Amino acid sequence: MIRIIHQRAKCIGCNACVEAADYRWRVSHKDGKCTLVGGKERNGGFYTVVVDDHEWDENELAANNCPVKIIKLHRI
Repeated sequence: MIRIIHQRAKCIGCNACVEAADYRWRVSHKDGKCTLVGGKERNGGFYTVVVDDHEWDENELAANNCPVKIIKLHRI
């Protein structure tokens, strides 16, 4: 299993995560920031979701392509 952590408040809405894993990331029409699909807010502005291992490659690409480095992945 993988935990994806997204610090949404610092998102600049560049869309790099959506391009890497469009099933897990969306751009909000309200504020233009990217949203972690299925993510729940934890610890004031950090959103997390636990997913299966098969999502690792695309979400690792999303994290690596994020210019503000606000996406983290951890194997659990």
